[in-house]
Amino acid sequence: MAGIQAPKILRRGVWRYLSDGDILIAALVTAVAFTATLGLLYVGHLVRVVWLAAASPARAPAARTLLVFGRRLVDDRPETDFVDRLERAREHAREGLADRVLLLGGYSGGSVSEAEAGRRWLVQAGWPGKVPLTLEQLSIDSLENLRHARELLRDAEHEPLPRVWLVTSRYHLARCLYLARRLGFDALPLAAERRLPVTARYVLRLAMEAGYLMWIDTGMRWAAITGNRRMSARIR
Repeated sequence: MAGIQAPKILRRGVWRYLSDGDILIAALVTAVAFTATLGLLYVGHLVRVVWLAAASPARAPAARTLLVFGRRLVDDRPETDFVDRLERAREHAREGLADRVLLLGGYSGGSVSEAEAGRRWLVQAGWPGKVPLTLEQLSIDSLENLRHARELLRDAEHEPLPRVWLVTSRYHLARCLYLARRLGFDALPLAAERRLPVTARYVLRLAMEAGYLMWIDTGMRWAAITGNRRMSARIR
């Protein structure tokens, strides 16, 4: 179909995250730091997550490449959060506010990838063929999403990456922005929802994201302090 490009085959890298003790060390250091600060370390990250979730725009002021993050499918179909992300991308593509769109997401238990399920939804909903749509189907988490997207977007090894909008749910924006900027993206957040939902489910998601971000950030800071290059290289 016009405007749809086949994904480049990239190496799947889950075992480089789980094959050693670096992640457990980061968790231990984070627990010690949390206790030593009487929880203030977590509060700081929670404020960051909530502020970005509330303040991020739902409409881009200028066109950039859109990176649309997938989410676990339900019966091989996008669930509500994923649909919100896809609709935001479709809206921007139709209004000329997307230079190119990458759908990010590998297989999460179904018979199709998250990216492919997203593509099918977009085509059925009405996708403007003039906007290139690329699938990244090999990732299993947000870090791999971005690392593989970087390979897909980089035309040559030393070519600069295009500026991107990170399209995802408001609760997920802080973690994605943190990872994207560490990986060298000129990235800005673009919220899937028009405004921040205030529900018990959403409060829980924000609280969980603050924990993830605290764990990642503390681990990276510990790696820098101790000179652990291997740990630092996980987000590079």
